[in-house]
Amino acid sequence: MALKSSNKVDTNVYEIEVTVDSQTFTDACKSAYMRQRKSIQLPGFRKGKATQGMVEKVYGEGAFYEEALEIVYPEAVQAAIDEAELRVVDQPFDLDVTVMSKAEGVEMKMKVTTYPEVKLGDYKGLSAEYGETEATDEDVNEELNSMLERNSRLVTVEDRAAEMGDTAEIDFEGFVDGEAFDGGKGENYPLELGSNSFIPGFEEQVAGHNVDEEFDVNVTFPDEYEASLAGKEAVFKCKIHEIKKKELPELDDEFAKDVDEEVETLDELKDKLKKQISERKEENAKREFENDLIKQVIDNMEAEIPECMNAQKTDELVQDYGYRLQMQGIDLNTYLQYLGQTIEDFKAQFEENAKQQVKVSLALEAIAKEENIEATEDEINEEIDKLAKQYDMDAEQIKAAVPAEQLESDIKTRKAVDIIVDSAKKA
Repeated sequence: MALKSSNKVDTNVYEIEVTVDSQTFTDACKSAYMRQRKSIQLPGFRKGKATQGMVEKVYGEGAFYEEALEIVYPEAVQAAIDEAELRVVDQPFDLDVTVMSKAEGVEMKMKVTTYPEVKLGDYKGLSAEYGETEATDEDVNEELNSMLERNSRLVTVEDRAAEMGDTAEIDFEGFVDGEAFDGGKGENYPLELGSNSFIPGFEEQVAGHNVDEEFDVNVTFPDEYEASLAGKEAVFKCKIHEIKKKELPELDDEFAKDVDEEVETLDELKDKLKKQISERKEENAKREFENDLIKQVIDNMEAEIPECMNAQKTDELVQDYGYRLQMQGIDLNTYLQYLGQTIEDFKAQFEENAKQQVKVSLALEAIAKEENIEATEDEINEEIDKLAKQYDMDAEQIKAAVPAEQLESDIKTRKAVDIIVDSAKKA
């Protein structure tokens, strides 16, 4: 098996000619016969007892050529690609078998799509905005308010009508043109007024009514609602059983100790929150700074990217999403049925992100090559140990699950990012 020729015929497309010698192909025909022998039956022979020669005499010398080609094809093509030193990104296409016989072997032509050539632009000395990292008193107060909300309790109100912000326990039944519709009825439903969980305008009309009061709520279903109700006017017959208001705890030292056993006073809690918020803001600023710089890098580079690379990345993102759904006990097809989407519509949502990820990957790989970045054995072992700890696995399990080439690529990519970031200026 050998490469006969390799010629670039288009952007990122090469045509290669591959040969398989006669002996190798003859042996493959023998293997194909052995695979099929038990199912072959010829007149005068018991099933599975006909010789290869007899089968070829009856059906022709090429009786096993098709399966023999399937046998030799993968190794022959891969050997030719390796010999041509091509980095292929998809399966070969436009296969043309020009010669196939035991006497002459096999000669075939095909086209392969290769990694694009990347021309880097500026990737060092870039500039990007670095966000604010210091927590303000306002940030701390917002966090404290959220903590108060999470630790609030609902208490029954008996001396007034429902107000926005209250939780009203209601019965309701909806009618369109005087007819009740499916899904429009509920009993003892706890509705938080102002949560916008019901049809626009519904919650505002519940406010102002008292316990045991019966009243109508008039609304119009949004145009984007389900087809049978979209845009239609409806009347909901409602009754309030109970009104509850949210009661917040006192913001004092006792509250601070209740929500964080490591502090003794409210001031200590504020100081701790300020530090935590500053750390989060620092991480966000760093991430946004890095993302902005990488976007500049891919905007500065030139590359004609094969569409198959984008398609493959899109499929990877969809498969990853499906895997995460499985972890939650949900099948992707069931999820799509629930959304009312086809797999094509669902994939389309990932396409732009996939294109960006492909560009980033190509750019960082090109930088790693330009900067002669390598991953040392110690760095690879450190990465294995980190992954083992992260997933609670043995190092040997990580080695078996993650190819060394992938670990090496990840390390080189991070180093490439470091070069971009470390040389950049904060605007």
